Amino acid sequence: MSQDRVRVRGLTIHRPIIYGNTATLLTPAERELLPSPDHTHRWTVAVRSAASDDEGTRVGGKDDLSYFIKRVTFKLHETYTNSTRNIDKPPFEVTETGWGEFEIQIRIHFIPESGEKAILLYHHLKLHPWSATGTDSDVPPPPDVAAALGPVHSWQYDEIVFFDPFQQFLNTLTAHPPTPLPKTRRRPVPFHTANPASLAESRGGVPEFWAGMEKDEVERLERARKKVIAEQETWRTKLIEKEKELERLKRELGES
Repeated sequence: MSQDRVRVRGLTIHRPIIYGNTATLLTPAERELLPSPDHTHRWTVAVRSAASDDEGTRVGGKDDLSYFIKRVTFKLHETYTNSTRNIDKPPFEVTETGWGEFEIQIRIHFIPESGEKAILLYHHLKLHPWSATGTDSDVPPPPDVAAALGPVHSWQYDEIVFFDPFQQFLNTLTAHPPTPLPKTRRRPVPFHTANPASLAESRGGVPEFWAGMEKDEVERLERARKKVIAEQETWRTKLIEKEKELERLKRELGES
């Protein structure tokens, strides 16, 4: 057996990626030019490297991932013509127009030398800045407000981990180290509906993943945890007070 087809046991190597979408509200003039004038947004769903280029024109995508990714298959909503899109070269993305949000299946196929099975990811297409008001409302903002807020970004960071890789594949990966994420925040962070505060931060710019995001996310979750605990304690105190009041009323009724 060729040494290239021997697995390097006990070794793991990973590659950071992001997947998600950017959506822009169409103007009335743009909608008139579409075959389906009911479409309200133009969106792009993509799989990219986590690091962004210095131009700041898009989220991620500085590195060419085709050295280990052979194909990305995007499964769109069945109402789209040719709803299964196979992208065999970078950029691994699909751009469409539409009016509704739906779940997109993203299947990543690796180069044959990897000997790895394809992986399946899921992304819910985001078109509307649902948290534009900082509330939990399920109603998107009016078109003029959405247009002023700019493009909607919904991206997920992930790391593809390869266990016991073939030597040849390991050689390929090590020959293409990923660009490190910036250590400091250069642009607004990516946001999603669970983090409405960062929506305002993203106005007028393209978000970027950076090395400190994990720490920020941990701190945000810790703040949320403390808030939940405080709310639980508040309602626990109210419940105890109501139970005491109920017992008092029962005693009064029994004595009357």
